[in-house]
Amino acid sequence: MASTVSVGESQGVHEDSGSTQLIRVILADTQAIFRAGLRKIFALEDDIRVVGQAETLPQTQSAVTKFSADVLIFESALAPNPVEAVTELLRQAPQLKIVVVTPASDEQLTLDLFRRGAHGILSREVEPEVLVDCLRKVAAGEPWLENQAVHWVMEAFRGHNLRPSGARPKVQLTPKETLIVSCVTQGMKNKEIALRVGTTEQVVKNYLRKVYDKLGVADRLELALYCLSHHVVDGVKPPPMPEGASPAVSASSPVPTNGAAAASASAGSATSSTASAVSSSVRPSPTGPDKLP
Repeated sequence: MASTVSVGESQGVHEDSGSTQLIRVILADTQAIFRAGLRKIFALEDDIRVVGQAETLPQTQSAVTKFSADVLIFESALAPNPVEAVTELLRQAPQLKIVVVTPASDEQLTLDLFRRGAHGILSREVEPEVLVDCLRKVAAGEPWLENQAVHWVMEAFRGHNLRPSGARPKVQLTPKETLIVSCVTQGMKNKEIALRVGTTEQVVKNYLRKVYDKLGVADRLELALYCLSHHVVDGVKPPPMPEGASPAVSASSPVPTNGAAAASASAGSATSSTASAVSSSVRPSPTGPDKLP
């Protein structure tokens, strides 16, 4: 069975004050020293708590059903076929978000993991502060890819766009779905979208789930990339913000520049808003001398 890490063992003096949303993590890695290093890193963070560990694939499968966790950090070497393992783990625990740690950057593995639902993909030599940032973004529902992986994903979607039009059936979105999707491609969060279309955040989430199913995408990043490739919302303008409204996130906020935005720019000005959404969905990973154990 997968071993349990109690609060005292994993986080020392930190207690849940009720004001911070804890990120509950399962560590699945073949190397005990790597797991110990991660626990020490996370022990310094008030909002991250390790709730379970595993060092084999069967232990990992047991852990994701036994422990209530938000994120699984999963070493790809735990399984002979990590892509299928991720698929099965998500089938067991659909609410779980998986960050896959790979020994080195691998284009095909990255694309396959991303298509199968991995929420984050990182090299084993990632810097501690980058891993912590990744964990928080993934727990909040955002995908995380390193710069090289962003390039691979963009190229893969561009290649998909060059296939015959019959390669993927055309899907018709409802007017409401189209409005919501247009807001997503502008980089808006659910709260602002709800204000603009006159509904609630939960209704927006429900619509997005239906759109994901219709288009065969897994998250906001894939949705933005799909819209870029297929011109889904070209010419559609999001509704204006109601007078006096104060959303938490504004589409007019500066969008960070990274590889995805640069790659998207060449698609032309007609797709610039979608490129911005892609850019704001994927965080670049800086490099530095400090590595994890």
